[in-house]
Amino acid sequence: MKKTTCIAVASLLIGAAALPALAKGPVVNHAISESEVLAAQQAWCKALIDISNANTSGGQAAAKALAEKVIDSAYGYQMGAVLFKPTLTEVPQTFRVTREGALSYFVGGNPAFPKDTGFALKGWTKCEIANSAVFIAGDSANTMGNVMFTGKDGKVTTVDKTWAFVKDDAGKLRIVVHHSSLPFTGN
Repeated sequence: MKKTTCIAVASLLIGAAALPALAKGPVVNHAISESEVLAAQQAWCKALIDISNANTSGGQAAAKALAEKVIDSAYGYQMGAVLFKPTLTEVPQTFRVTREGALSYFVGGNPAFPKDTGFALKGWTKCEIANSAVFIAGDSANTMGNVMFTGKDGKVTTVDKTWAFVKDDAGKLRIVVHHSSLPFTGN
């Protein structure tokens, strides 16, 4: 056997011996499943109702404390700007790329956002999601469809909703895009 062939064979054997050791290390998989996306959407709906109930039972301060926890666990503000366009905002504060802006939208009370009255404080009793489609591409997922909110008077408000999700470094699904608008009625 030639010396170069022996070196090549030895290199392959050493490399092959190292492969099982590499496979035993930690595996990070940020792939997102449909069940994770649907669970995140349901958790968002539940959180909205919980914030509304916290407002009813403990006032705006209780609702704000809960909303802060919800935003910190559901949205990706700790990762950077979140592309959040809530339903009932207007120029010059239409877009809420900061945690402060999102919190104000949900519970109001922030003089920097004087038109916010607190979307989550409106007495919602039910929240349902009807996805038109869910698109998952490995480590990101997008949804588009309707969300129906039932008020304490029984009236249902439907909004068009688009969400984008990614996983953070701990593997927790985070909302990084949240666009919501009232459906176009043609008027």
